[in-house]
This record gives sequence, C-alpha cells and structure tokens, in this order.
Amino acid sequence: MKIKIIIINGPNLNLLGKREESIYGNSNFETYLERLRDRYLHISIDYFQSNIEGEIIDKLHEVGFTYHGIIINAGAYTHTSIAIRDAIAAIKSPVVEVHISNILTRENFRHESVIGSVCKGGILGFGLDSYRLGIESLID
Repeated sequence: MKIKIIIINGPNLNLLGKREESIYGNSNFETYLERLRDRYLHISIDYFQSNIEGEIIDKLHEVGFTYHGIIINAGAYTHTSIAIRDAIAAIKSPVVEVHISNILTRENFRHESVIGSVCKGGILGFGLDSYRLGIESLID
C-alpha cells in the first residue's frame, strides 16, 4: 500500500511563478509537484489549492481521517483562520505547516501562525523545498 499524502495550498499560491518572484521564486507549483512525484515514487502525492477558506476546510475534513499526512501552506489564512485551525485540530492525519518564505522575517502581522499549535511541526523559509522537507518529516 502506498503512503498517501496531500499538499494543500491556500490563497494566492496558484500564482506561484508569477507573483512577487523576489519572495516566492519564478517556478510554478505544478512543475515542482511533478518533480516531487518523480522523487517519491512510493508515495501517492495529491494536491489541492483553493483561495476559499471553506473549501480548504472541506478538503481537510475529506482527507483528514484516511491520509497518512497533510502538508498545508495556508497562505494568509495561516495568520487569521481559526476555522482552518479548528479543522486541523478535529482530524486524525498529522499536518505539517509549510511556508515558502520565512514568515518571521516578513511583516509583523505574518509572525503569528494560528494553525501552528495544532500541527505536527512547521517548516519555513526554504523556498519550494519546504514542501519536500514536509514530506520527509511525515515519512521519517
């Protein structure tokens, strides 16, 4: 049986490779995702992205009792969404919070994560490689 992991990206992460390249780089996520899948052939890596808080919550509910792990980059919802925090707390699958940038070196309002306390751990500041490190933390 393959290990099942899902990567959930929140708002504006559909614009990777197009937005604020000095912070987020110039690669789109779909290309990076294919590299991850090629690297981890023994893992089923699903992907979901939404700009809508409720859709992210629905996806957490859908997969949170059957997947071996969840990697979430909740984007700006990291700092504001008690609802996503509560959804993570309610499910059984371990969740790793990731961020492409180091949120602690950015604007003050980005320094607090409301979801971090209910996640297995957090990885930030390693660019897209943060997702690979998230996978490693779930399978190690």
